[in-house]
Amino acid sequence: MMRWLIGALLGLFVLLQYRLWFAEGGLAEANRLSAELAAAETENTKLSERNEALAREVIALQAGTEAVEKNARENLGLIKEGEVYYQFVEEPDTP
Repeated sequence: MMRWLIGALLGLFVLLQYRLWFAEGGLAEANRLSAELAAAETENTKLSERNEALAREVIALQAGTEAVEKNARENLGLIKEGEVYYQFVEEPDTP
């Protein structure tokens, strides 16, 4: 009789350990979710920094013409009337 009781308790213990470690809602899933959360927080931080930079750029563009001129010069290659545009091209190294 005692052996059956010990065997049943041992079987129940193994079943509960399995559920704790491997079943849905167990420690393995908690670790996976924790890793996903850390990755999502890192991505959110990067995106927040990007949004802040874009917001600063929008404010600068709305504030005056200097930012608009800088953007036109750098991104569109435009120049003011009376200015001379010089472009320097680096030649690739040949062996």
